[in-house]
Amino acid sequence: MTFIEQSYRRTLPALLVLALALFVVGTNAFVIAGLLPRVGASIGATATQVSWSITTYSLVVAVAAPAVSILLPRVPRATLMAAGLAVFAIGTAASALAPDLPVFIAGRTFSGLGGAALVPTATAAAASLARPGKRGQALAIVGAGFTLATAVGSPLGTALGGVAGWRFALWCIVGIAVVLVVAIPLVVRGVPVPAAVSLRRRLAPLADLRIVAPLGTTLLMVAGFNVVYIFSAAVTRASTGGSGALLAILLLAYGVAGVAGNSFAGPLTDRFGSRIVAIVALAGQAVMLVVLAFAEASFVASVIVFALWGVAAFAIAIPVQHRLVHVDPESSALALSWYSTAMYVGIAIAPPIGAFALAAGGAVAVPLAGALVTLGALGVFVVGYLARAPRAVTV
Repeated sequence: MTFIEQSYRRTLPALLVLALALFVVGTNAFVIAGLLPRVGASIGATATQVSWSITTYSLVVAVAAPAVSILLPRVPRATLMAAGLAVFAIGTAASALAPDLPVFIAGRTFSGLGGAALVPTATAAAASLARPGKRGQALAIVGAGFTLATAVGSPLGTALGGVAGWRFALWCIVGIAVVLVVAIPLVVRGVPVPAAVSLRRRLAPLADLRIVAPLGTTLLMVAGFNVVYIFSAAVTRASTGGSGALLAILLLAYGVAGVAGNSFAGPLTDRFGSRIVAIVALAGQAVMLVVLAFAEASFVASVIVFALWGVAAFAIAIPVQHRLVHVDPESSALALSWYSTAMYVGIAIAPPIGAFALAAGGAVAVPLAGALVTLGALGVFVVGYLARAPRAVTV
């Protein structure tokens, strides 16, 4: 066994722990979509009112994530991640105990502070723990935690919520988070503290339209799919009859097919370029959401549409990230740091868009709204390719 192989084996337990941490945080973010009606009925609120907890949670992560990197640059990474998980567990526990909507939203919002400390730090830690030739694998292992949260965690949580109640599903998340609070300092060691980056340098990528456009694409494409995903219980009620188990099957079909779409997107992007793959994937999501609006009454048809939608939705992120790196490879780390902010802003604006569509046109209007937002993402992405590099400022 070579030295590099030995080093990689030593880091593998740390990478798996970080992947599990992202799985827990990601599941917490997405599982509420399948539990909205049950949470609302339990705390005396409507599903739309409960969905606002997704907005507050996501806005906190979007704002706090860059703030953490600016204000806490010298805190040891393992300590920061463990503290973030502790805050996350406390907030989620408060939500699980919530007697009413204000306490539920407050708990969800507070847990967002923990997610903001954990998610970007864990991603950066994965890259720093691995040797240069293994960084791609390390990022893939840790990133798989977030992917599996959608593919497995959310459907499983929805099914558990249907059988044992939504509070039990949240307590399961709290339990795993508490274990990880202890495990991370013990297993994730030797993560270097990154060099401090000035605020001006951190904001510099936002002056380049070629970078802002893919970030705008991220915001809109995430909003487009979450408009439907968050309100999936309402959208699919005609085909599921309100059954949590049947809804879990639809979400599982979406997630499992999405993993396949994610795996195909990388090689296709390398072969055909980010522009073609992103355009095809965005167009695919828009088409599937339109089809869903007219196939919602059939469960079999909904399973097929959810699966095809998952392939397209999961394939979008890779070419968009590829474009961000390709624009300016030297500052790609800074550009990608804004990616998670754009993603969480997209999640944050999805509930009000979905709620408006649901109130204005009923369940059929929700996927049509998601398709419209996705077409907006497609337009922004194309504009980014037409943009030119900003002129260098001479002093």
